[in-house]
Amino acid sequence: MRTERFSVELARPLDTAAGTIESRTGYLVRTDDGTGLGEATPLPGWTESLDECRAALDGGNPDGSTPAARHGVSLARADAAARESGERLCDALAADAFSAPAADSVPVNATVGDGSPEETADAVRSAVEEGYDCAKVKVGARDADADERRLRAARDAAGDSVELRADANGAWDAETAERMLDVAAELDYSYVEQPLPATEATEHAALRGRGVGVALDESLSTTTVSAVLDADAADVLVCKPMALGGPDGTLAAVRRAREAGVECVVTTTIDAVVARLGALHVAAAIPDAPACGLATGSMLASDLAPDPAPVSEGRMGVPEGGGLGDALEPLYRP
Repeated sequence: MRTERFSVELARPLDTAAGTIESRTGYLVRTDDGTGLGEATPLPGWTESLDECRAALDGGNPDGSTPAARHGVSLARADAAARESGERLCDALAADAFSAPAADSVPVNATVGDGSPEETADAVRSAVEEGYDCAKVKVGARDADADERRLRAARDAAGDSVELRADANGAWDAETAERMLDVAAELDYSYVEQPLPATEATEHAALRGRGVGVALDESLSTTTVSAVLDADAADVLVCKPMALGGPDGTLAAVRRAREAGVECVVTTTIDAVVARLGALHVAAAIPDAPACGLATGSMLASDLAPDPAPVSEGRMGVPEGGGLGDALEPLYRP
């Protein structure tokens, strides 16, 4: 594998539990013959560090302890194999993981950030006007009373036909989580994502059965998918290919979860275009995938290449061509 370091700027700084992110730095990964393309872009709190990623890539055989490096290598190999056979990456992935055809497009959710009830409602209305059928409302930065008003404002703005989700990013204690899940159930939200801190993965089991789904995201960086499933701790898993070690690791997790009756949503880690397309192909390979968190290209002020899969009417179409798609051809240069 050959690697090339890159850095892309975010359009706006993003505050996370691990600190403020202003740019995304990683490695463009190419197979030795230049026929396959991958991306290894570590994210603090989710994967190994940038230095650890570099060392794993230099070592040539990254494993589960360095998921971002493994993602880059796994994606490049899968891309090369699909390009050689002349099929889209999603078709190859779907045939291998599910013995089923891949989709041509994937529904995606709009993300509504923190704001007043009025700002929240306006953002939801704008998403609906743009064709989104699903919106995720960020909560947890305000007190419970304020977030309840925001959740109600979002439902009023969305109407009854739009799916709404809430994402607390682990901000609540158990008492607050119980209250807010009851509110979300009353308002017909489909699920609440990461109501408790990431380290309290199995404690989420006690929150289930309140009339609204419980989704785990950050917890998958502190424990395993198997542990979450064994504890019956989630109705939904939020699967990030960069954090799960690549397309193969992600689809293996999806298969295990679905066999256990747990749905999966594919999202990115605010990746550059190569990894975003990889995540899109993974989502397209999943039969009847729900709305996924792939509409993150607009969060970047710069990128490795123009985005060949913009959102249209709440969906992202899989680009034409073998592997990741013909639009990335300039990146395959030696």
